Amino acid sequence: MKLSPKTVTGVLHLQNKGACDWGWQGLIAQGCQRYVSIIDPKNVQVIQVLVKHKGTVVKVKWSHENYHHDLGSPYTLRLASGDSNGLIIIWDVKQGEPKTEFSDGNKPIQDLQWLSNQDASYDLLVALHPPYSMILWNADTGTKLWKKSYTETLLSFSFDPFNHRNVAFLGQDSIIFIEDFSITKTPSDNGKKFYICSPSSQASSLKAESSNGNLEKKSMSSKNLAKKMSSILVGEPSKKTTADIESMALNECLQLLHHQSCRHHLILLYPREILILDLEINQTVGIIQMERSGSPYVQVLSLRQRDVLICLHENGSLTARVRRKTNVINTPASEGTGAFDDSPPPMSMDMMYDVRCQSDSMRVTRNSKVCCITCCPVSEKTITLSVTDGRMIFWEILLAQNPSVISTPKGVCTKLDFPVISDIPAPKSVLSSMIGHHSIPIGHGHLKFVMTGLLSGVAPAVTVIRMCPPMTTKNYHIYNPLLALGNNNGIIQILNISSGEIEKEYSVHTTTVRGIEWCSLQSFMSFSYPNPGPTGQVKNEIVFVDVSSGKITHVRPNRDHESPIEILRVSYSRNYFVIGFKDKPTELWDVKTLTMLRETGKSLPLPTAIEWSPSFGGKTSKKKHSHLLALSHTPESDENSSAVTMSQSTTSTIESMESKSSTQREHLVYSDMDGSLYHFIIENNTFVDASKIPPETNIGTIKCIAWKGDNIVFGDQDGQVSVWDLKLKTQRTIHTRRGWIKRIRFAPGRGNTKFGVLYLDGMDIFELKEGKLEMLSSLKSPKEIAKIVDIDWAGSDRPVIATNDGCVIVFDILLKLSHCKIEDLELPDNLFSPHILPSKGALLMKYFLHHQPWSDEYTFKIEAGGLRDEDAKLVEDINRQFSLIDRDLADYLPVCKFGVAERCLLVARLFGDESDVLFWTVAMNYLCKEKISPIKDDNQASSGDRFVPPTPAYKETNDLVVLDNPEEQEKKFQERQLYGCHPLESYFDTICDNSSYKKYQLDRVVLHDSKRATYDHTKKCAENYVMLGQTDRAVQLFLETEPDNDIYYTDCLRACLVASIRFSGASQSTIKLVATNLIANGKLTEGVQLLCLINKGLDACRYLQTYSEWDLAVWLAKSTLNYSEFAEVMKRWVDHLCSPHVNQKSKAVLVQLSLGQFSKVLEMLYGMRQFNRAACFAEACTQFGLLDKSDDTVSLVEAVYLEYARLLSNLGYRQAAEHYCKKAGEKGQQFLKEVKILFT
Repeated sequence: MKLSPKTVTGVLHLQNKGACDWGWQGLIAQGCQRYVSIIDPKNVQVIQVLVKHKGTVVKVKWSHENYHHDLGSPYTLRLASGDSNGLIIIWDVKQGEPKTEFSDGNKPIQDLQWLSNQDASYDLLVALHPPYSMILWNADTGTKLWKKSYTETLLSFSFDPFNHRNVAFLGQDSIIFIEDFSITKTPSDNGKKFYICSPSSQASSLKAESSNGNLEKKSMSSKNLAKKMSSILVGEPSKKTTADIESMALNECLQLLHHQSCRHHLILLYPREILILDLEINQTVGIIQMERSGSPYVQVLSLRQRDVLICLHENGSLTARVRRKTNVINTPASEGTGAFDDSPPPMSMDMMYDVRCQSDSMRVTRNSKVCCITCCPVSEKTITLSVTDGRMIFWEILLAQNPSVISTPKGVCTKLDFPVISDIPAPKSVLSSMIGHHSIPIGHGHLKFVMTGLLSGVAPAVTVIRMCPPMTTKNYHIYNPLLALGNNNGIIQILNISSGEIEKEYSVHTTTVRGIEWCSLQSFMSFSYPNPGPTGQVKNEIVFVDVSSGKITHVRPNRDHESPIEILRVSYSRNYFVIGFKDKPTELWDVKTLTMLRETGKSLPLPTAIEWSPSFGGKTSKKKHSHLLALSHTPESDENSSAVTMSQSTTSTIESMESKSSTQREHLVYSDMDGSLYHFIIENNTFVDASKIPPETNIGTIKCIAWKGDNIVFGDQDGQVSVWDLKLKTQRTIHTRRGWIKRIRFAPGRGNTKFGVLYLDGMDIFELKEGKLEMLSSLKSPKEIAKIVDIDWAGSDRPVIATNDGCVIVFDILLKLSHCKIEDLELPDNLFSPHILPSKGALLMKYFLHHQPWSDEYTFKIEAGGLRDEDAKLVEDINRQFSLIDRDLADYLPVCKFGVAERCLLVARLFGDESDVLFWTVAMNYLCKEKISPIKDDNQASSGDRFVPPTPAYKETNDLVVLDNPEEQEKKFQERQLYGCHPLESYFDTICDNSSYKKYQLDRVVLHDSKRATYDHTKKCAENYVMLGQTDRAVQLFLETEPDNDIYYTDCLRACLVASIRFSGASQSTIKLVATNLIANGKLTEGVQLLCLINKGLDACRYLQTYSEWDLAVWLAKSTLNYSEFAEVMKRWVDHLCSPHVNQKSKAVLVQLSLGQFSKVLEMLYGMRQFNRAACFAEACTQFGLLDKSDDTVSLVEAVYLEYARLLSNLGYRQAAEHYCKKAGEKGQQFLKEVKILFT
């Protein structure tokens, strides 16, 4: 049992609303008051609380793991948090310590975001500082790289996940877009500003800024569908009318974020609807209206594995909305086979989302409202809901399937070495495994939300805490360090101080809990009463609770209104307890029978403080009590303390008690308003003796008494602490000058004389040393900490306090440390997190899970002699982590269908390695595609005359001439069955295969076409049709130009040109010459369109790349060119991505994968020193049979294996290093000798 310093958090502050983040590391960070809680979602437990902020935590963000991990860039638990005082702290969560702190001003941080989509640095953090400053920080050093101040007050921002140069800001009444974000220089542009009109208002209309700055208004009642959809983006006019200003006041936009799976899309959240904007046309392309009786929206999450929106509602329910597949250009999918739909697509091209599942709502009260949701970025199927009362609810999206037999695809031979066919199904650990490109067929299953966990914190408004009896030699084997917490709602929680978990909760009172006393290790008593009225009479409640059984017994039931209970004290023998009232005689009760034994006489004054003697029984206790107040010591003159000799009468009173009785007895003392002390002896269930000790000089009304051993400590209302040493017969008084003393508690442990003193403005810890008082530590509230409500001791050197912000804090003895390392905590459940291992251990664990070709059997245990002797502890830690892997995954890893590639993907998800997940998702997709049909052949076959409509699939199959023999056909059929895989999701954008990409782009152009409302919009659609080869529709749009338009004649000529173009040599050369001249004179777009018309797409792409229009060049190449031309464009793009000023080599590797250039990929990985990834990729290509056997490739693979062997040798893993040495040619054999010498 470890009693480490820790903080247990409770109710959230209003400013904590947006402070929740689920990192790729697999952990959740939650801002709670001025602390940051780190939660393990797998076991639903708090594993760390970060303590340093002085203001309320308003933002938390985990650092991204989107980089290749090695010894130089290890796995880390790094977190950024910002508070209401403008301070940003970068944390090492494993150690619980801040790494850097920085700030700019003292206002609350509005937003935080780590920069991940670049390879230059992993330490860049973007922060939004009020009122309108964006700052790029180096989070590792706390250096400000640049600061950009805008002119509008900004509330939040969102980076475009597809292009980090694009940022959208949400202002108070506007949206601002910038397109020149850079890590090397401050954005120069102030951005394009658009005003937000309330989409619900009747006055909402589609507005566009005209050349003179006036706003044209078009009625919402227009028949045109585009004019019915309200655009909310209105260009900034030169003058705003009163009506416009009023419409701005209607702005209720709650949230702004970029769509995570669709490029150029922005999501705006309003209480009653969600708007999806296409930023290329500044139009609303989707509206998700709330039903009239539905609960308003609070937050929305956009997922990227699939086009899904997770919505949080005010009533605490969650809805999962899945994109409905709409496809006009291509043949509609048959029922049940659409990408996201199980019904035929409708005619509308708008983005539509269907509710696929909804969770139950929760009971919302004044103190219990929804705060925010966050989603696991790895699986995207687990969501947490934070509630303002400190609870965190865990929901998981599951696929409820009808019983069905999982079988091997029909006609597939199961006697294959690769791919591996087994009866063990792949675990459905991610959203994409449940919502596939073939969706969920009707009748085969449906999605549902299942609540998988509930994490409770300290209940709000704690009023009292009490620690259970201390551990002794007799109870240590059954001891649990339990702390009882009472609050003003009548609830008592039992907190395990060792684990930090709320173990039990009892709703036993109807009013504020005023006091708690433990009767044993498994039972306690508590009392409660409401605030007294004018009469001063209340209804007292006392209950006895058995913690083990939950049985509740009411003590003193059926009593009328009476004087409030001020004090309840249980004796240390657990035989008796006394109840002290405000205006009523004190009562003595029996703990075991819960019956009243005696009531003090009315002549005795009412107590202000009561304490039992900790010693009870026979002769030893009699000797101790014989010294009570028999004090003799020389007075000292001191400003803060005084020592006095007790009066002779007092000494004789106590000495006379020696001869009274030698049987077991209890001693009780209490003080009255005058400071007099009364000493009682209880024996055989009654008072057998009582004596009065006169008040000492210079002491006020005693408010609390603590008694331990030979020392009694008194605290009065003036802030004086008086210590009586019964053995030395001395008294010492200290003037603390801190006012009313509320509580004094001695620390447990034999001979431990430390005690804590609680004041109205903080606490002190003292220690008695040789009759003198020594202050060990001091804490002031609310200056250093929130106001302290109560104090106690969790252990001999562990003071525990409760604060009015709902937190319980276990301190060290110096009151400085209230947190510790994760490894020093005693967690209820073992934590699976490779990130808490040393960097060497995490890498060894990952490499071991990736591939074990040196072993006959795939195992989950590194043998004791597998590493060097000094790594024995590390091996033990790694094997412990292996034992915590989910059973489903552990069963499947040895028999992964696609071998190393699939195993590396599953391990990447297990580690939360974003970079590896992206790489292996793309790699496995293109390895399977290449195995079925080479990418080059696919693209060559799909290219052709774009002006001749393609042959429908059903006709094509009838006209085929069979050239392959039946065996070849059978082989191809089996390969399709075995290696068939879905296309990559639209999130991968330019990495997707060309056919999927082209379909998606054609759908977008048709959608834009359906939204046309202005001439500029129509012109843009026509030009896109020209570039994509859809000439018929382009001609129609050019001919729609109104006669009164200045461009009417030009568009008519363009229509004629597009309609009549033929590929004769003369016209081609003329058009090419004109296009070249246009481009040379700054008309790039027009020149590119002409080149596309004459099928010179490659030339068009080259010009676009020359003029740095890289995105447009890639768009055109993927949509129109055949493989050889497309590959040339993409290779130039790869060179651009690898250039020092762009530095996106990671993306360049994915582009090479999409081209099927696997040898080039291997070469790039080797050049980037990503030897583990390169070695595993070489093994995967070998398993798929896709690595060419050329001398260059063979030598490259050997070089990769040699470097991987060196890496494994440096990590101390001899067996694996020797295996790869043997595969690395001659140099490998030489290094093998070195390895044997190293490990000898």
